[in-house]
Amino acid sequence: MRTRVGYAGGTTADPTYHDIGDHTEALQIDFDPTRIDYEQLLAMFWQEHEPCGASWSRQYQAILFHSDERQAEIAQRSAAAVHEVEGRQLTTEVRRLDRFYPAEDYHQKYALRRDGRLVAQLRRFFADDAALRDAPVCAKLNAYCYGVMPFAELQTALRELGFEALGEHSLAGIRKL
Repeated sequence: MRTRVGYAGGTTADPTYHDIGDHTEALQIDFDPTRIDYEQLLAMFWQEHEPCGASWSRQYQAILFHSDERQAEIAQRSAAAVHEVEGRQLTTEVRRLDRFYPAEDYHQKYALRRDGRLVAQLRRFFADDAALRDAPVCAKLNAYCYGVMPFAELQTALRELGFEALGEHSLAGIRKL
């Protein structure tokens, strides 16, 4: 439903990109379990990174954060299954999320923000950068801009979210991405 990038896992108060302290860069995902379940998200998580690779630093460490005991159990089971397949020690931590700090606005919806014309159109609908960051339609547009959502799926999502105004004409410039 919505995504945010930010910092988590450390003890430093109010981290920033230039003063991240002991936090790790993180992606927070709000999802609708009637549309996609936690197990499916975990499958994508494990597929999209190297679970046994060494991290360059604490800032880039691979951590799977969970928010409750149910997620903890499922995450531990999925990590064990990946370990079984890999046959070697996982370097990805599985741990509870204590607090998430959203990153600075210029880090949010990075692919979408590359299209200034489209962002200018979106600003008509959202009062500030926090509203733009948290809007489900912006998560969909960002996925499209990154090339991970087909145009037809984006059109359906725009209709479902009530954003028909951002139709073919508005997206013509980024359609080729």
